[in-house]
Amino acid sequence: MKYNEFEKIMSKPRMDRYLIACSGDSRKAMTLYRINLNLSQQMFTIISCFEIALRNKIDEHYTLIYGNDWLKNSIQIGGFFNGKKTWRTKKTLVASLKKLNSNYTHNKLVAEMDFGFWRYLFAKPQFNAGGKTLLQVFPAKPRSTPSIQYNQTFVFEELKKINNLRNRIAHHEAICFRLGHNTIDTGYVSRHYSLILNLFNWMSIDEKGLLYGIDKVNTSINKINSL
Repeated sequence: MKYNEFEKIMSKPRMDRYLIACSGDSRKAMTLYRINLNLSQQMFTIISCFEIALRNKIDEHYTLIYGNDWLKNSIQIGGFFNGKKTWRTKKTLVASLKKLNSNYTHNKLVAEMDFGFWRYLFAKPQFNAGGKTLLQVFPAKPRSTPSIQYNQTFVFEELKKINNLRNRIAHHEAICFRLGHNTIDTGYVSRHYSLILNLFNWMSIDEKGLLYGIDKVNTSINKINSL
């Protein structure tokens, strides 16, 4: 396909960024766009695997403490999310339960919750309400030092980074550029990729075995860096 046809489909404002980054080389700009799409797909797949692994670890943890219907029961009278400081969490759960209605099962309710919901279980109000035990889902987490506290706030902020990347990809934003610039730079995605692998390790999950055959992130990063 010729560049002018490609640009017409994808839009000039979208493609201008790639063209600038490639010093006006239209063929190179199309190649960069396509590799960025591949990289985005690969990262989204890995984030999805991470999200499922994290929510299952959390579900397993709270099920052992609060029972099989802990998520539904958490917003009932006496439930640990039935309080003023966790009203947003309760609101989300109420809406999801209403949506499920008679089709409710605990597993369906778990599947209804998005990445942001699970991330916010590490926010201070939700973490405290849950009994301050949720860091146990990261049994291989490093010990805190005077300079770095690997507490619930640290985990919350790390998960925020992953959530932000997830949202960027979901909204079709490029991840092959330096943030705020039209310069090719894979540092942003590389850092987040490493972060996800680290958090898999903190959960004592063999990320290489889990992602075998689907993790092509470094291949795409190398292709971008070689342009």
